[in-house]
Amino acid sequence: MTSRIELQPEHQPQLQRQQQALEDYARAFADLTPDSVEALCLKVSDDVHFRDPFNDLHGRDALRHLLVDMFERAGRPAFSVDEISWHSGIEAGWLRWHFSAQLPVIGQLDVSGCSRVSVNAEGLITEHLDFWDSAPIYLKLPLIGALLRRVRQRISINKEG
Repeated sequence: MTSRIELQPEHQPQLQRQQQALEDYARAFADLTPDSVEALCLKVSDDVHFRDPFNDLHGRDALRHLLVDMFERAGRPAFSVDEISWHSGIEAGWLRWHFSAQLPVIGQLDVSGCSRVSVNAEGLITEHLDFWDSAPIYLKLPLIGALLRRVRQRISINKEG
């Protein structure tokens, strides 16, 4: 079933501002460096909610701390944003992205995922929910990784991997 939302002309500037905010936010992530963390944090609301498989944070300061910590602990972290999709009816969009970094203990990490990003009327990000498979991290861990690889091999239709 497809529904179409008719937009009143007075809502067009707000929706364009929100869509542009999502695109600017995506660009800020793609260009993120230790020196640009603060600029990215200015694009989020004071009470932003951020969640990924390892973190569930509330507030701009908590997000800032997470990003600074990432640059301190990971080698060469980098994001690429491959797709942006805006949904005006829900004032949110989706980002499809890739992240790579050199992590302690496990080595090179390459992860693809998507994020649902909500934008308020002022053009600030109010929620950023990441969806990605964290199994590659667990599979590379000493001890538990070997066990998980064996379990995966036993339940997989592809018995080689």
